[in-house]
Amino acid sequence: MAGPPSLTTYLVKQVESAIRARLDVALRQHGVTTVQYTALTVLQHRGDLSSAQLSRRCFVRPQTMHELVVTLERQGLILRHPSADRRHVLLAQLTPAGAAKLAECRADADLIEREMLADLTEAEQATLRKLLERCHLALAHPMGDTA
Repeated sequence: MAGPPSLTTYLVKQVESAIRARLDVALRQHGVTTVQYTALTVLQHRGDLSSAQLSRRCFVRPQTMHELVVTLERQGLILRHPSADRRHVLLAQLTPAGAAKLAECRADADLIEREMLADLTEAEQATLRKLLERCHLALAHPMGDTA
C-alpha cells in the first residue's frame, strides 16, 4: 500500500517539472522568468502584497523575492508604495504595463495547459481539478498544524 502514494507524488512532480520546463521557454520570449510570471499573477489576483507575502505565495526565499521585486519595479511592471497600516512595509502593486505583460504571457501559459489537458474530456478535466484541489487542501496546513 505504500507504493501508490509514492508513485502519485512522483507523477505530480513529473507533471510540475514538464510544465515548468515549457513555461521557462515560453516566458523567456517575453523577457519574464517563471517566478516573475507567478509574482505578477499573484499580484493580479491578490492585490497589493509585501515582498515577504509574495515570497510565500511564489515559493521562494524572501531574499530572492526582494531581488525579483526590484527587477520588476525597474522594468515598470510593478510599483511599490508604503502600507497604510505599517509605513515601513512596502507593498507591490501591478502596473498597467505589468498587466499587459501578464496578458501576453498568459496566452502562452494557457496554450501549455491546453496541450497538457488535450487528451482529457471536459468531465475528466473538471475531476482532475477537483481532485488536485482536495490534495492541496489536505496538505495546506503546516506540518503538525491541523487547526
